[in-house]
Amino acid sequence: MDKGQGRGLFMRANHIKSGFDEPKDRPLKMPFSPPISLINGLSLPPLNGGYYHLHRLKVKKAEVHYKPFFYPLDHVLEWNRIYGPKGFYQYQSVVPFEHGRAAIRAMLQAIATSGEGSFLAVLKTFGHRQSPGLLSFPGPGVTLALDFPNRNDRTHRLLERLDAVVRDAGGRIYPAKDARMPRDLFESGYPKLGEFLNYRDAGISSALSRRLMGS
Repeated sequence: MDKGQGRGLFMRANHIKSGFDEPKDRPLKMPFSPPISLINGLSLPPLNGGYYHLHRLKVKKAEVHYKPFFYPLDHVLEWNRIYGPKGFYQYQSVVPFEHGRAAIRAMLQAIATSGEGSFLAVLKTFGHRQSPGLLSFPGPGVTLALDFPNRNDRTHRLLERLDAVVRDAGGRIYPAKDARMPRDLFESGYPKLGEFLNYRDAGISSALSRRLMGS
């Protein structure tokens, strides 16, 4: 929701061979589903600001188990309830490195202008190793993952603006998190789709396949 340069927390790690005991999980739990989303224009600034300043003070180097590093949200069970009965949309895209800075900046600007802040925003880079999967999402570039409360048409308009940025940058959307990607963006983002269709079982259909592949 910051209309300026924005800010964030940077984390990186290297795998090590030192052994760690399995962490003793004592997860918290969202105890109820509120009648409205707890993620809104009033709650986002103090939540994000509090999270930023709390962790900014913990700058350090340490050895940690992979679970809390890779899966920090698993510490809070049923966290999706905070979005209320209408739920939320997850939006994750990847754009090539050469367009990464401009595309990410354009997406953040579109989000700030819309007022539809994301409680969770994760920015990562993918390496240059090519995946053998015909419809694999990762590719060399920058990926931005976002969560938006479902506010119907208002949210859809923002996601369409983000689609336009991804399309212009030659990127693609993550199908595993998708609920509304347009078919043309799916086709342009996954150039091996035609090859994949040769192996597809015509007897298997879903709402996603009918939306993105016509059957």
